[in-house]
Amino acid sequence: MSREVRALLHILVGAAVLHISLFSELYLRYVRRGLRPYLIASGALLVVVGLVGAAVAVRELLRPTDDGHSGHDAHHGHSHGTPRTAWLLLLPVLAIYLLQPQALGAYTAQHSDSTTVRPAAATGGFAPLPATGPVPMRLADFDARAVWDTGGSLKGRQVVLTGFATPAAGAGGWYLTRLTITCCAADALTSKVEIRGGDAPPKGAWVEVTGHWQPDGRTGQDSAVPVLTADRVRGITEPGDPYE
Repeated sequence: MSREVRALLHILVGAAVLHISLFSELYLRYVRRGLRPYLIASGALLVVVGLVGAAVAVRELLRPTDDGHSGHDAHHGHSHGTPRTAWLLLLPVLAIYLLQPQALGAYTAQHSDSTTVRPAAATGGFAPLPATGPVPMRLADFDARAVWDTGGSLKGRQVVLTGFATPAAGAGGWYLTRLTITCCAADALTSKVEIRGGDAPPKGAWVEVTGHWQPDGRTGQDSAVPVLTADRVRGITEPGDPYE
């Protein structure tokens, strides 16, 4: 790969990273919010490296050689061109600008099992919930309490959960679902709550569900899916950060 092409790729990739992290919040479809400063720094560094490489390449092309010709003439006479496959490296960059891939959603969640890992809080007991309700909760936190809290802190409490709808096996059944990431979308874990009561929203629709936990004995298992009896289901717009 020629120096000019390498410089161009550095600039374009760096600009794409800056585009999704500095000038928009598209990066939230791929990584957690806390990684934004690192993305900005990486994008800026790539652009600088590309500009330096381009400046060096231009200087080499314009510098006279011993035979009196410019470096451009010598380069033109001896270059064998850049392998065509090298240009394929531009496809991910173009995808960011033109396609803007969506965050992981209903398709991913529907083809993965719910994961409710036993939290460290389960050993010493969960912190008490606010005295007044309804209580807004992360869906993953609700799952953890419903599955692992032997003290039954959710009994009789009305909670508010936010997520997107995915169909469940059986006619009319559906899950409220959310994906949780530790670092990036590649490590996403799925949290699900089976919703009973009310009509099922369209697949992938974002909703806010207010309801009560319905104990049914499915506890103490990483793959357990708790049940919520819905008092109200309200459609909402997709949040800017789709992951928990």
